[in-house]
Amino acid sequence: MSEVEATTTVSAICQALLKQIDDGNFSTTGRLPAERLLCEQFSTTRITLREALSQIEAQGIIYREVRKGWFISPPRIIYNPLQRSHFHQMAREQGRAAQTVVLDACQMEASSAIGEKLLLPAKSQVFRIRRLRYLDGRAVLYVEHYLNPEFFPGILETDLTQSLTDLYADRYGIRYGRVRFDVLPTLLPKRAASALKIADNSPTLFITRINRDRLERVIDCDLEFWRYDALHIDVETG
Repeated sequence: MSEVEATTTVSAICQALLKQIDDGNFSTTGRLPAERLLCEQFSTTRITLREALSQIEAQGIIYREVRKGWFISPPRIIYNPLQRSHFHQMAREQGRAAQTVVLDACQMEASSAIGEKLLLPAKSQVFRIRRLRYLDGRAVLYVEHYLNPEFFPGILETDLTQSLTDLYADRYGIRYGRVRFDVLPTLLPKRAASALKIADNSPTLFITRINRDRLERVIDCDLEFWRYDALHIDVETG
């Protein structure tokens, strides 16, 4: 098959699959047929089929889970960084079901990068909490929280599936003040890809958030790795 023929075939498969998705052919399970069956349906090779699937995936319409197959992407969650809202509240307000799973929590020596973000001296200790967050049963966010231990004694022994925003306020009387966001489209590191059960080096939206309290003290830093097809950042200023 020539390059032109291959491109034409990929385009035809994309159009046919998009029409089937629009017609609701896969809406019952949200899952596309196995690649073998799709190859038979379109009389094509696995390489050509995957090129078509990858193009549709790049549009955020479908996604792939390792060893599970291809699925139709659910609606993106709308995220406004200017609003004082935590993950569970944001999901609830948009009619979505949220869940948080704690992967691990420990005290450790801060890396130079984390120490710099938290304005701590070299080799300072920090609390690290790693969590996986779900929307409607689908893992969409892998996040690492780094906390200055001075402000949160005993926090590692609490229920860390709850909102840290609420925990800070209720247990420690600490509320967020100024926040700095850094947003970068990049590729998923292995630790995040493994947790989200998607291929290494898949695209992600990487958000670094450095939080101060109302006394202007840097209290924690979040490293968020979002599935790129799960998030819609919408900001309005006035």
